Amino acid sequence: MKNFFKFAERNTSYKQETLAGITTFLSIAYILIVNPLILSQSGMDQGAVFTATALTAIIGTLLMAILANFPIAIAPSMGLNSFFTFSVCIGMGIDWQVTLTGVFIAGVIFTLLSLFKIREKIINIIPQDLKYAIAAGIGFFITFIGLKNGGIIVGNESTFVSIGDLTSPMTLLAILGLVLTIVMLVRGINGGIFYAMVITTIVGMICGLIEVPSSIVGSIPSLEPTFGVVFNHLGDVFNVQTITVIFTFLIVAFFDTAGALIGLTSQAGMMKDNKIPNIGKGLLADSTAGVIGAILGTSTPATSVESSAGIGVGGRTGFTGVVIAACFLIALFFSPLVNVISVEVTSAALIIVGALMAMEIRKIQWTKLEIVIPAFLTIIMMPLTSSVAIGIGLGFVFYPICLMAQKRFKEVHPVMYILCLLFLIYFAFIV
Repeated sequence: MKNFFKFAERNTSYKQETLAGITTFLSIAYILIVNPLILSQSGMDQGAVFTATALTAIIGTLLMAILANFPIAIAPSMGLNSFFTFSVCIGMGIDWQVTLTGVFIAGVIFTLLSLFKIREKIINIIPQDLKYAIAAGIGFFITFIGLKNGGIIVGNESTFVSIGDLTSPMTLLAILGLVLTIVMLVRGINGGIFYAMVITTIVGMICGLIEVPSSIVGSIPSLEPTFGVVFNHLGDVFNVQTITVIFTFLIVAFFDTAGALIGLTSQAGMMKDNKIPNIGKGLLADSTAGVIGAILGTSTPATSVESSAGIGVGGRTGFTGVVIAACFLIALFFSPLVNVISVEVTSAALIIVGALMAMEIRKIQWTKLEIVIPAFLTIIMMPLTSSVAIGIGLGFVFYPICLMAQKRFKEVHPVMYILCLLFLIYFAFIV
């Protein structure tokens, strides 16, 4: 085992890797609660999504561990599950079964792109500033959803949105969760998001705002409502609207994983000469998890940025991932807790994860107007339109336009011109 995961080469031990795995799991465990809640709002069965979420995390993380030997977890993406529910199912009115089929097809395309190493090449083509803007924009969008779910902001006919009723018991519960999460995170408590959710839930039960579960440990919820549904709807995705959704899943997941892998492997000291060893295998693990996750019944998984918590305490090999997967396996037996967690309780997680993603904004070249305009439009339009696709599209349209205005035609890769044209068609005939 030590030789397989190269313990000596990476100066680590079983104790160090195990602690790292548990730390990462505690940091990402909230996904078991939040993902089923978000996807259930699209009409999906909450129990089935819980099981699919755990199994996808187990399989994806083990693939990342064994194929790439990375101390990195894979789990359903917080940004893409929000896009799945709020933008596609609710916003566009597309049934969750068809949307899930779109996720499956995007995963298959991802796997092919990874196998032929096309994905690695495309990552290098997209301007770095736009990658940062996409991550930050999704962060703002997620935070917006979290504030809405917590009742902290509400709709207003005059000003579009305004402050909610902060004296409402459930809103106060959401605010308590937010305060607890912030305090724990800034104090460096690993798993702060998870612990805050647990405490908030207990307080809600004590105050009679949340129903007390009849049991804590229970049988694993059936996958039947979601398992294999994608195979029954393959013929329903061949229309312009759904194809654009698939394209959006591809683009967003593309940058989500690329940025996370670059940041995490750099943190772990694996990046050498600006290259990541086994990056191809890592991308293959990630894309394969996407296919499996769709079949099981969950939105697109991605490389988890919360893995930085485990890396921070010494995780250096895939054995960290093995420990993470084992923790998710144990968590499968605690499904009764899912049914009592409300959106107000999980709102803090959305707000804070959004803030963490928005940190990428600092890497954008804010002194260059030709960069600022497309980057800013990418970021601001995601929460304002509740659409990741529109934000990305505006960035990809205005980036080439800005550089062409400066007669810097050769600095724009031909692929960017193609993407610009595709999004112009998208805005003209679809939006």
